[in-house]
Parts: sequence; structure tokens; C-alpha cells
Amino acid sequence: MRARLRYLAALPLLALAACGGEEPAGPEPVASSAPPLPQKDEPFELDPADFVGTIDNPYWPMTPGSRWVYRETDADGTVQRVVVTVTDRTKVIEGIEATVVRDTVTEDGEVVEDTFDWYAQDRWGNVWYLGEATREYDGDKVSTEGSWETGLDGALAGVVVPAMPAPGLAYRQEYYAGEAEDEAVVLSVDERADVPQGSYEDVLMTKDLNPLEPDLVEHKFYGKGVGPVLALTVSGGSSREELVSFVSG
Repeated sequence: MRARLRYLAALPLLALAACGGEEPAGPEPVASSAPPLPQKDEPFELDPADFVGTIDNPYWPMTPGSRWVYRETDADGTVQRVVVTVTDRTKVIEGIEATVVRDTVTEDGEVVEDTFDWYAQDRWGNVWYLGEATREYDGDKVSTEGSWETGLDGALAGVVVPAMPAPGLAYRQEYYAGEAEDEAVVLSVDERADVPQGSYEDVLMTKDLNPLEPDLVEHKFYGKGVGPVLALTVSGGSSREELVSFVSG
């Protein structure tokens, strides 16, 4: 999943300046009856009636035709190009019509990973991650390890972008035992991120954790009206993935 972004090995952490002194700017308030966000491996019943047909959360709007291009670099100098495209396709999962997003990673012009992610937004504005079908290529070898779908083999949906992010808010991003157990905590909603695509303020910053890799800590940054703009590994390695270009659908 692209909210997870991809992390390689060690690269010195590049400075990111925070913009302080102003009230955090976030999405408009939603209904107080919104249910709590999912946690760890706790079951969470999803009602298809609670989902809408458009993903317009300001921290990651997914209009069909939108396209993000990222550059990912590790300490060894390996560079990968990541292209994320919102397709006009949908997939019904547990009665929910999910948007299909394609995520393709290339290295030296060769495809090393090709993934279809499935997202949907509830009526409160939370963007849910319902699974992925992934293929990783290593020469003549092809692996689908890491693929999962909500409702199958105990896999549980998670939230990739909350409707009302606030510092300290914690939530599950995905859960498939032993394969995908990502979690996140909101650190700030008033950061600044400078990437090749541009400079962004009032950025959502999260701390991402994975119990399967307890030493790994990642920081991700989401720009309003754009989506993920930057990802940094800050513990258990170091890498940088930055937004190079963005076209809205």
C-alpha cells in the first residue's frame, strides 16, 4: 500500500522544519457519532451502508486519473521509481465498493513490484485500506507474498488516513497475521515538507510501526489536496521517498 510507502536501507535523515505557532488546520468536523478507529487485531465490523463512492479526504484524495511519481533512495545509492495511479476500476469487498489504485515500482527501468491496492472512504471521512494484490519480481521469480483481502483468512481492514487527525490518535492500518500488521500514530498536523514537487505546509505527520519489525519506525507526511509527499525511516534503517510529480485526476 502506498500509505505504507516502501523503505529500503540507510540514508542520512534529511531535515524537515516544522511550522509552529498556528492552530492546526484539519478537515471539517464530522458527526460526533463516528465510531472509534480500529486497533491492532481487534475485530471491526464494516457496514457497506457507511461507505461513500468518493474518496475526498483532504490528506489523500483519490480522484480517478490522479497520478503520483516518487523517487526512493537508500544508503547504497539504489534508486527506485514509484508510480501510483488511481484507476477507474472498483472491486467489491465485503459489500463495499473499493477504489483500485495501481502501484508500480521500477529499478533501472525494470519492474520489480506491481501492486493493486483497494481503498474506500466511510461517511465520516476515514479512508480505509481493504487489501492488496501484489507481485514482486526477482529475475524469473515472481512472489505474491503479502497479498491479502479483508474478510479472507482472518484479514482485517484498517485506516490509512483518519477523518480527524489529531496528535496522539492511534489506529490500525492493516492486519493480516504474520504478513501485514501496520499501525500508526498521528504526531502533528502542522508540519512542513520540502520535496521536488514543491513545499507543503500544514502537513499531517504520522509515526508508523509494525510489530513484525519492532525496530523499524517510519515517519510519513501527507500534504493537503495531494496525499503522501514524503516518507522517512528514522529507526531500524534510514531511507527517503519523496514526491517528484503529481497530477490530479
